[in-house]
Amino acid sequence: STLDRDTAKIVAFNLQKIARKEGKAVIAATTHTDLLGDLNPSVHIHKRFGKEISVNYYPNEPNRECSLVKEIHVKEGTFEDWKKLAGFHYRSHRIAAPRKIFCLKREDELCGVIVYCYPPPACFGRRKVLPKMSMKELNQKLSIISRAVVHPKYRTVGLGVKLVRETLPLAGTLYVEMVAVMAKYNPFAEKAGMQKITEQPPSKKVLAIASVLISTGFNIQLLGSEKYVAKKLQSLKAEDLAKIREAFIHNKVPRFMKYFFPHDPYGRMELYREKVREASLEKLAHLIKVCGLLLQTKVYLFWSSDSRAD
Repeated sequence: STLDRDTAKIVAFNLQKIARKEGKAVIAATTHTDLLGDLNPSVHIHKRFGKEISVNYYPNEPNRECSLVKEIHVKEGTFEDWKKLAGFHYRSHRIAAPRKIFCLKREDELCGVIVYCYPPPACFGRRKVLPKMSMKELNQKLSIISRAVVHPKYRTVGLGVKLVRETLPLAGTLYVEMVAVMAKYNPFAEKAGMQKITEQPPSKKVLAIASVLISTGFNIQLLGSEKYVAKKLQSLKAEDLAKIREAFIHNKVPRFMKYFFPHDPYGRMELYREKVREASLEKLAHLIKVCGLLLQTKVYLFWSSDSRAD
């Protein structure tokens, strides 16, 4: 009763969804009359004054869509829209060469953003669904979902699915791919019509670095926090820092090389050794954070306009 009415509707919608999934009963008493649709009760008792009481019975069926979703629509977006919600995304805010941007709007309120970009030259899982293509052909036929984010206020009501499902055919290409960590835990892209093709577990080299980090006292679950990593590095002895640096040198991957050489992530091994050994604690903290990202299992998803037509 004390919540703002938007949040109250979202909580009501999720409460009935979870309760029905678990086979539990819920008794809710409220002075508000705006939650009937989202709670979708099987029994509704309306108590007014004295003996003014009405009782109505309905089928005990889950409500599939929060009432707020009906007020939210997909529109063309801008990079400024992405910047407004970028802070709520778990990955870097930097995006190279966006192709198309769409947003979810509730009148003038920004509720979500999705960014489609041109595809990278290579991507794990791609060869399972597409033949080898030139870069020109890839740019013509393929887009990649680079970022998809929903404002925290509107999460848990299916807007991620809506955002992907309604914008896939608007991307302007025959195919769309997506690489995501969260898709392993929340299959919103699959619900939106994308097909899960394969998963990519962390490489042996990244696992080897993780083993060294554990041996020096790092909590692997906290590597995504650069603040935690920086504080931990400051507390280590010189020999432990040297041990971590050598682990990055002996287990190099292109993503680490790219940090020092953005335009040449596959070469310059000798120079890479020097860079790692001379790196400040701040730069080393960033490398460790990247390692934490690479420890996550990634999912490759794919969509074809042909399959949509079928």
